[in-house]
Amino acid sequence: MATAEGFALVVPADWVPGPQQGQWTYEDYAAIPEDGHRYEVVNGVLYMSPAPNLGHQGSVGRFNYYLLTYVEFVGRGRVFTGPVDVELSYKNVVQPDVLVVLKKHLDRLRKTRIIGAPDLIIEIASPSTVHHDQHAKLDAYASAGVPEYWMVNPNAQTVKVLIVENDVYRSLGLFSGQATLPSQVLPDLPVRVEQFFSKS
Repeated sequence: MATAEGFALVVPADWVPGPQQGQWTYEDYAAIPEDGHRYEVVNGVLYMSPAPNLGHQGSVGRFNYYLLTYVEFVGRGRVFTGPVDVELSYKNVVQPDVLVVLKKHLDRLRKTRIIGAPDLIIEIASPSTVHHDQHAKLDAYASAGVPEYWMVNPNAQTVKVLIVENDVYRSLGLFSGQATLPSQVLPDLPVRVEQFFSKS
């Protein structure tokens, strides 16, 4: 597997039996035998992602905790953490780190996956996934009409908030410390950015 500074990277999974790269669909993806690896399909290309590290998982847990508290537990929608399949479109099947589907869109939930755009997607950057999250997946999320995308840097303890306009994301800024997020999907979320990160 390709590496950068010792970290395994997200790479096209060219060795997996199936259609040609660029032609993968949800049905092809769902037919892959369980082999312990994490896969996604972006623009018909099958990618394999390395397993997340402990710091990454800690950040996922904190975002999940606060979103469960202020979204799911008060009946505003559902909160999910990966691995969960999201079929954005015919050739885009992703597994975001954290996502929110608001109450008005719960019809997008199926037994095996979510079909359509979640209202909010959160990706926790790591050295192995940051390029993929900021390019291929960002474009796929924008094209699918995901209204809001938070790009989280756990090392810098920052959150970048992006909103979609005409299939392109516009940044509302980079936030840290005691700032709260200017979310349009969750406009009254009373959580300071520093609460999403470990103090250690």
